[in-house]
Parts: sequence; structure tokens; C-alpha cells
Amino acid sequence: MYDFITGPLLWLSFIVFFAGCVWRVVAYIRGLSWQLDRVAYGPHFGLGFRWALKSIFHWLMPLGSRNWRMRPIFNALFFFFHVGLIVTPLFLLGHAVFLHERWGVNWPSIPGALADALTIVVLITGFFLWIRRIAFPQVRILTDSQDILILVIAVLPFLTGFVAGHCDPASYRFWFILHILSGELMLVAIPFTKLNHFVLFFMSRGQIGMDFGIKRGGERGRGIVW
Repeated sequence: MYDFITGPLLWLSFIVFFAGCVWRVVAYIRGLSWQLDRVAYGPHFGLGFRWALKSIFHWLMPLGSRNWRMRPIFNALFFFFHVGLIVTPLFLLGHAVFLHERWGVNWPSIPGALADALTIVVLITGFFLWIRRIAFPQVRILTDSQDILILVIAVLPFLTGFVAGHCDPASYRFWFILHILSGELMLVAIPFTKLNHFVLFFMSRGQIGMDFGIKRGGERGRGIVW
């Protein structure tokens, strides 16, 4: 079973993930309106691209956007949740060893203590994000079963991985296999659920930046003002 889930099933998960993300990006671009969006972005792509990067950068940086400063506590939870969500699987030592053993790829890794700390951050912030969804009426009214399921799918690989790394040897294999399967489930779910903001955040935020820079006077008179 281990050979199957780390072989064909893993390859299938990666194929679905990458193909699905590309499909999402293409569908997003094709869905832009010629009258409102693409007709403006095309001729002034350089100007728009600069503002797209500026918009993305400010939204990724702590307190870099007005939204950050208006809701600092929630956005701090959201920020650290996503930092752990991305950094931990990318640079976990066990994943780096796997890449080297399977495909000969030398990949950088972070210390185990840091990986554990980031995993705990994901679990704690994920719990508070769940509490937020059920405790605040303005969020609860917009929450459905898919939102809760998505949060579970995102957190499960971290929970199972943490347990596998700290459990007794007798139960290690069970938790390790569950960790791999939950990670593959997350990869497959990303393009087809609201987890697609993994890529669509950059598309929508970039579009807003281009819109501001090209059509709404973002250059403050130094460029094209629509």
C-alpha cells in the first residue's frame, strides 16, 4: 500500500493539482470582460503588471494593506495560518528526504523544531478560524458545510503528520499513511474547492492592482488615468 500511495497515487494527485491550477488560471483570464478588463490591460500591460505586483506585495505583508490595519487580530491569525500552511510542507525535512530518495532532488529543509512550531501554529489558528465561523453571526450566515470541510482538509495533513512524528512506533505506520492520504486529498481538492484561492488570490489581487493602476489613476497623474 505504501508503494502505491507514494507512487501512482501521488503522481495522480500532483497531475490533478497542477493541471487543475492551470485550468483555474486560464478560466479566470478567459472570464475577464473585454469591455471592462482585457481591452485596458492588454495595451498597457507593463504599467498594469507593476501595479499588480504592488497590490499583491502589500496584501502579503503584515499591516501592508488597509484591510490589515482595520482587522489586525483576525488578519494576524490568517497570516500565520497561511505561513505554516505553505512553509511547513515545502521545507519539512521528511519531505526533502523523500524527494532526494525518490527523484534525487536536493531540496532545502527547516529544523524539526521549527516545523513542529509551525504545525502547532496551523492547528491553533485553524481552530480559531473555525471558532470564528461559528461564533460571529456575520460570518456564520455565510458559512456552509463545504467551508468547514475545507478547513478540515487543510488542517488534517498537519494533525496527522504531527501525530505520526510523535507517536509510539506501534501506531506510526497508521498515522503516516493517513498523513500521506490526507496530503494527497488536499492537493486534489485545491483546484475544485474554495482552496483554489491558492492561485486565484494572485489573479484577483493582481487584477485589482492593474485596475487601480491603469483605470483609476493609481499613477497619480504620471501615467494613464481612466
